[in-house]
Amino acid sequence: MGSGERSQESFKDVPKGCLAIKVGHESEEKQRFVVPVLYFNHPLFIQLLKEAEDEYGFDQKGTITIPCHVEQFRYVQALIDRETSFHHNHHHLYVPCFRA
Repeated sequence: MGSGERSQESFKDVPKGCLAIKVGHESEEKQRFVVPVLYFNHPLFIQLLKEAEDEYGFDQKGTITIPCHVEQFRYVQALIDRETSFHHNHHHLYVPCFRA
């Protein structure tokens, strides 16, 4: 399988309205998460993106990598998820695609 096929394969399991990212501090193995694109506007997620920019610059090739501990990311993910669920009590508006 060529690298083009592999990258194309990794997008097949990403639901519409979501984006795959990698999360992991330099001392731990990176884990893949699929997150709703709506969360890219959330202040907590924006802070994570700024940390990624500080660490890697704007020139990241391929999947966006967030340089924080996976457990820290899961905590932020839960906060964003809870806030989004609270503000959008209509379940058809909520995109539940956070997963490891």
